[in-house]
Amino acid sequence: MTKQELFQIIKKKKSFLCIGLDTDISKIPPHLKKLDDPVFEFNKNIIDHTHEFSLAYKPNIAFYERRGTEGWISLEKTIEYLKKFDVFTIADAKRGDIGNTSKMYAKAFLDNLDFDAITVAPYMGIDSVSPFLEYKNKWAIVLALTSNKGAFDFQFTESKTSSNKLFEDVLIKSQDWGTDDNTMYVVGATQAEMLADIRKIIPDHFLLVPGVGAQGGCMEEVARYGINRQCGLIVNSSRGIIYASDGIDFAEKARDKAVALQKQMESILLQNNLI
Repeated sequence: MTKQELFQIIKKKKSFLCIGLDTDISKIPPHLKKLDDPVFEFNKNIIDHTHEFSLAYKPNIAFYERRGTEGWISLEKTIEYLKKFDVFTIADAKRGDIGNTSKMYAKAFLDNLDFDAITVAPYMGIDSVSPFLEYKNKWAIVLALTSNKGAFDFQFTESKTSSNKLFEDVLIKSQDWGTDDNTMYVVGATQAEMLADIRKIIPDHFLLVPGVGAQGGCMEEVARYGINRQCGLIVNSSRGIIYASDGIDFAEKARDKAVALQKQMESILLQNNLI
């Protein structure tokens, strides 16, 4: 999917919502556990009830890997089902290794599974990221500034040769590897006040922003500091949507949560003359 196609979906749906499919079999409604593939059935119901209001879906690969072969089957069925809809798909895999290994990861997720994008860790440098940039109309989403407490362990460390923090060096250096047509960045919603400075470094890139909802991030602050002329934001909510209810009405409650976020986003897009 190209950058322009992504923006067209945003305008069409009046939404830049990403729904994280962090599907934990221990948390899905009990009535689904009687089925042959309860994880896929849960995902399918969530998708059916929310795709009209969502720009993207982001399966967290760890929740599927932990179940072995069964998990991979559920993941394959989920991504195949998502292809029926006008949505952007992200493999939240956070892969990052040397060239040959990264090439295999890229083939697995961008070719075999045919995701539109994958999250990648840049710690090992260009070797970790460049194999993911070789696929036309696919995206590498580079971890830059995350929303977890441990972000302060390394990401804010100041360089000895400049006044930059480590995450700023990641933003600056990685622009040599790709462009705003194939590279995005993860920036946590709980670091929303940092978005103004981040936009000075990468004004035109899309940002994947986790942490809105259960993690306490504020949608309005994210938009205030992070929106650009093509929106440039993909805001993720996982637990706050998919686990809105653990009853038979789980999909309807997920829809209600998605609609509420979409309405917020529609207002933001209107305020910024993007729709």
